Amino acid sequence: MQSLLPALMFPALFILIFLGIPVAFALIAVAFGFGVVAFGDNVGRILASRVEGVASGPVLAAIPLFIIMGSILERTSIARRLFDVMQLWLGRLPGGLAVAAIAMCAVFAAATGIIGAVETVIGMMAIPPMLKYAYDKRLISGTICAGGSLGTIIPPSITVIIYGSIAEVSIGDLLLGIVAPGGLMVVAFIAYIVVIALIDPKVGPPVAGAAVPLRDKVRLTATGLLPAAILIVAVLGSIMFGIASPTEAAAIGAAGALVLALVYGEFTPKVGYEALRKSVSISAMVMMIVLGGSLFSGVFLVSGGRALINGLVADLTLGPHGLIALFLLIVFLLGFVLDWITIVLITVPIFLTPLKAAGVDQVWFGVLMLVVIQTSYLTPPMAPAIFYFRTIAPPAITYGHMVRGIVPFVALQILVLAAVWLWPALATFLPKNLLGF
Repeated sequence: MQSLLPALMFPALFILIFLGIPVAFALIAVAFGFGVVAFGDNVGRILASRVEGVASGPVLAAIPLFIIMGSILERTSIARRLFDVMQLWLGRLPGGLAVAAIAMCAVFAAATGIIGAVETVIGMMAIPPMLKYAYDKRLISGTICAGGSLGTIIPPSITVIIYGSIAEVSIGDLLLGIVAPGGLMVVAFIAYIVVIALIDPKVGPPVAGAAVPLRDKVRLTATGLLPAAILIVAVLGSIMFGIASPTEAAAIGAAGALVLALVYGEFTPKVGYEALRKSVSISAMVMMIVLGGSLFSGVFLVSGGRALINGLVADLTLGPHGLIALFLLIVFLLGFVLDWITIVLITVPIFLTPLKAAGVDQVWFGVLMLVVIQTSYLTPPMAPAIFYFRTIAPPAITYGHMVRGIVPFVALQILVLAAVWLWPALATFLPKNLLGF
């Protein structure tokens, strides 16, 4: 019976989630229930040690600060200025408005690290002009949803912070590791949009606006793009070059966003209150899930889950690449029904021991897993991207448009995954050669 306990934890978790119990409470309930069966009166001591570990984790302190930074940028005209600049330079391309939206999502993702904020803010600005120019509704849906997913794979990313803290991998190494795959993802998305708009101009016609003198373009770029670019460089550069820890860099980002809002004359008590309120709300949600995941994985591993996984891996006789393929497939399938935080928290502790035993580079695997987690943001039925999009999309854009629209972008994500698999240097070159330079 004892050996069956860890195997039964996952079915129990899925049953509670499908019954509508919030993920954090489902994780805690399963951990406590199975912990009582496995350890009896000692369960309190075991779970208390896990709670203390989560509460004292210094890296997780960066999360509320990054959320404050993103919330301030979200509630001022900084995002609008950025989108106007992107539209100004890219609008005349085939599918120009969609290209501008992807570029804007990439910049805003680098400025905030918050997935939902990227999609909702950019979507509210980009959907009306794309509908005005009769863009294909599938392209609109896919562009905004896929653009929002870039918050997972473009640094700084809260996903990276949580993954690194659980896997005990350098946050700086992971942030450098996702730079090239993130850039490749943006290029792939833009190339796809331009190609299909060239094949069928009705899908995404260029914007034939009035010509803007180069001097005005430069001025608008300097006031709209440059300040945000400086903020991004300050946050990422301080981490990547070893100047600051992730928490210190997040504090730099929050302070920088506040300064930008003050310079633009848009910081008000209401903006400050809403930014703090959102930071507390999201941070509490994330921390509860982190706590639940930590308790779940702790009980799973200590009650025999580690031996169970090691036995299964040994029976399958998989090499390092086969092991990676199996784990990534598990993550991909879990992405259909679980959110990314839960996936990271319950799988990473289980994967670590077999991967280390197989000699797999932890940064490389981390980047591969982050790319797969990005697909979970787009794949139904959970698909947070679609949930966010439905809150801002007009009735003319249906659920069918959304699902069909994301399919090509999921295929592009899988192509990027294949590229990182075949050429590990895409993920490992910068961490090995740049960090602390």
